[in-house]
Amino acid sequence: MSRTTVIRNADWVVAWDPAGGPDGAGGHAYRRGIDVAFRDHEIVHVGPGFDGPVDETVDGSGRLVIPGFVDIHSHPSSEPGNKGLNEELGSPRLGQSSLYEYMPVFRMLPEGAAHATRFAIWEMLRSGVTTYCDLSGARDGWVEEVAETGIRGVLCPMYRSATWTTKDGHSVVYDWDEAAGERGLERAVQIIDEADRHPSGRMSGMMGPSQIDTCTPELIRESYRVARERGITMQIHAAQSVVEFNEMTGRHGMTPVEWLDDIGVLAEGTIVSHGIFLNDHPWLHWPQADDFGRLVRSGAAVAHCPNVFWRRGIALNHVGRYMSAGIPLGLGTDTFPHNFLHEMEIAMVAGRLMSGDFTNASTSQIFYAATVGGARAIGRDDIGKLEVGCKADIVLVDAGHPYMQPLRDPIRSLIYSAGDRAITDVYVHGRKVVDRGTVQTVDIAATAARLNEFQQITISGVRQRDWAGRSIDEMTPMVFPGGD
Repeated sequence: MSRTTVIRNADWVVAWDPAGGPDGAGGHAYRRGIDVAFRDHEIVHVGPGFDGPVDETVDGSGRLVIPGFVDIHSHPSSEPGNKGLNEELGSPRLGQSSLYEYMPVFRMLPEGAAHATRFAIWEMLRSGVTTYCDLSGARDGWVEEVAETGIRGVLCPMYRSATWTTKDGHSVVYDWDEAAGERGLERAVQIIDEADRHPSGRMSGMMGPSQIDTCTPELIRESYRVARERGITMQIHAAQSVVEFNEMTGRHGMTPVEWLDDIGVLAEGTIVSHGIFLNDHPWLHWPQADDFGRLVRSGAAVAHCPNVFWRRGIALNHVGRYMSAGIPLGLGTDTFPHNFLHEMEIAMVAGRLMSGDFTNASTSQIFYAATVGGARAIGRDDIGKLEVGCKADIVLVDAGHPYMQPLRDPIRSLIYSAGDRAITDVYVHGRKVVDRGTVQTVDIAATAARLNEFQQITISGVRQRDWAGRSIDEMTPMVFPGGD
C-alpha cells in the first residue's frame, strides 16, 4: 500500500536547483515556506502547495529541511572502541601516524564488531547521515545487522595480501599471503551479492582492497575489474601516511598516486581513501611528480576524513584546492565520533588553516561534499539532494533551537553552532528512524554497555600485543592522574 507524507510549509528548505551552482550544473538553494512530499521511498514534490492525497502531514513551521548526509568512509566495526585510547597517539618515528604501532594493539575482538557498528550508526543517524560506506572486515550477519538500523548502507568488505606490523617503533614489516587476499576478494563479492538481494532496497556494496601498500597489483586490478563489471565503485587507502609514501616510492620508484595510475586503476569509479600525501605535500620532497594533476585528469574521487588526521598534526593540502580543481570529493568520519556535522566543521577548519585563506573550504563547498559530492563519488545521483525522483532521505532541524539563534543563515547556524543538537527527525528511504532526537532503531544504552565491555577486554591484552610490552597507561596515559 502506497503511503504519502508531506512536510507542510517548511520555514527553510535546502532544495536542489538543477540550473544552480557556480557553473550552472546544479546546486543547493534556500527556499522558504514550501512543501516537501514523498511517496513511500521517493520524493514526489519540492515546492509550494502540494495538493495530492496525503496520509501524514508534518508541520514544517520552525523547521529547516535538508538532504541526508552521505558518509563515504568509515570503520564502524572497530573505531568506536578506540574512544579514550588514541586521541593523542601517534608514532613520532613513523610519520606521526597511529596505523602501524597502535591500531593492531587496540583492535577489538571480532565479537564486538556488531555492537561497535550499531553505536557508530547511532551517532551517524543522530547527526543526519542517511547513507554510509562501511569499510570493515567481512563477517556473517553483517548485512542484516546494518539493515536493522534503518540506515542506507554501502558495505565495503576489506581484504589484503599482506599485514603490517612494527617490531621496533620505527620500521614497518609486511607479512605477505597473496592467497588470503584472493580469498578475501571472493568473500567480498559474496557479501555484496547478499547486500544487493536484501529486501529493504537500502543495502549495496563496494569493492575494497584495503591499502595500496598491502595489496598486490593483481589483487587491485581484479578488484577494479569486478567493480566495473558490476557497476559499483572501488575504494582503497592510498596516500594516507609518510610511511606508505616512502614504502611505495622505495618499491616502485613511483608515488602512490603514480603507481595507481600506472596499474590502470586511477580512474573514474575509484575512490582514493584520504589522498593526503601527494608529491607536493609540504612534508615530502618529490618535486618531479604531478600527483595533483594526475588526480584531476583521472576522474578518481577522494574520501576526505580530516578528524582522524588533525589529531596527529596531519592535514590534506588542501580541501578547497581539490574541490576547485574538480576532483570529486566526499567526506567520511573514519574514526569516532561518527558525528558528521563535527566532521564537516573540522573539514572547514583544516582547509582554512592549511591554505592560510579564510575563503578556502567554504560552507557551501563542504555542504556539497557532504551531500551530492559524496553521492556522486559512490556512483549515486538519487541521494544527497532534495529533488523530485530522489530517495526520501531527509533531515529535519529545529530552526528554533537556541543554538540556531539568531537565525539569519540556517546552514551556518547548524554547522558552526548547533551541530547535531538541533536535529530532530531523520527519514531514510521514507522511513522515520530518528524521532524528536531519539534514534528508534538502536538501543543505545545496551549498545554502549557492551561496547564498554569489549573495550575493557581490549585494554587487558595490550601488553601482550605491543612490541615494547607496555601497559595501557604507559602507552596512553590518562589526561590527569588519579583515575584508578
